[in-house]
Amino acid sequence: MIDPLQTLMVIEALENFLERKRPPVHIRDQVDIGYRIDNQSIVIYEVRPKWSNPSEIHESPFAKATYVKAKDLWKIFWMRADLKWHSYQPVPAVKSIRDFLTVVEEDPQGCFWG
Repeated sequence: MIDPLQTLMVIEALENFLERKRPPVHIRDQVDIGYRIDNQSIVIYEVRPKWSNPSEIHESPFAKATYVKAKDLWKIFWMRADLKWHSYQPVPAVKSIRDFLTVVEEDPQGCFWG
C-alpha cells in the first residue's frame, strides 16, 4: 500500500493531470477520463456510455503505474488489445508519479492515447 503522505502527492499529481487532459465539460457525458488508486497501483481509464446501453457507464483502462517500494520506483504498463497489462518498453519504470504522468501525456509510441 502507498503510504498516506505519498498518497496525497499522488492524488495532487493525478488531479493536475486530469485538469490538463480531460475533455471540455460539455462533452464529458460522452467521453471523459478518470483514475483509481488500488493498493500500490494507479489506473487511468477512459469513461464512456456503454454502446449497447447508454445509461450504463463503461470504463476502459489504458495506463497503469505500480509502485515497487523495495526499488522506490513506479513500473509503467499499458493495456493492449488483448485486454492485458504489458510493460511499457520505451520507459518501463520511473522514479516518480509525475514522471509516469509525463510519459503518459507525451505518449511517443501512441500506446496510451492511440
